[in-house]
Amino acid sequence: MKKILIAVAVGLLALSGNAMAQKSLKFGHINSNELMQIMPGRDSAQTVLQGEVTELEQTLKSMQSEAEQRYNDYVANQAGWTELIRQTKQREIQDMGARIQEFQENAQKQLQQREQDLLKPIIDRAKKAIEDVAREGGYTYILDSGTATVLFSQDSDDIMPQVKKKLGLK
Repeated sequence: MKKILIAVAVGLLALSGNAMAQKSLKFGHINSNELMQIMPGRDSAQTVLQGEVTELEQTLKSMQSEAEQRYNDYVANQAGWTELIRQTKQREIQDMGARIQEFQENAQKQLQQREQDLLKPIIDRAKKAIEDVAREGGYTYILDSGTATVLFSQDSDDIMPQVKKKLGLK
C-alpha cells in the first residue's frame, strides 16, 4: 500500500513538473536610466530643482559669510573685550555654526523630497507604460538593465521601442 502511494505521488509530481516546464517564460529588458533621460517633463523638473538648489546655495553662502565676519571680528577684537563679552561672542559664533549645519541638513532633506515630488509623476507614467507593454507583449518578467542588477541575459527582448511608442516619444 505504501509503495502504491509513493508511486502515485511520484507520478503526480512528474506530471505537474511537465506542465510547469511547458509554460514558457518570456523575458524582456529595458534601461530605465535611458528611458528617464528622454521622458517629457524631466528637463523642466530638473530646471525647477536647479533653481531651488541655487537659491539654497545663496542663502548658505550668506550665512557662511556672516559667520566668517563674526569670527574675524572676534579674533581682531577679543583682546580688548571683557571675559563676559568674549564668552558671549564665542557662543554667538558657535550658535551660528550650529544654525549653518542645521540649514545644510534641512536643505538636503528638502531637496531630496522636492526631487521625489517632481519626478514621481514622470516615473509613474514610465512604469505604467512598461507595465502596459509587458502585458500586451505577454512578458513574464521585465528586467532593468540600467541598474546593473542583471548579470546575464540571453534571448531577452528590449522593450524600449514599444515603451517609447506607448509614450509618444521618438
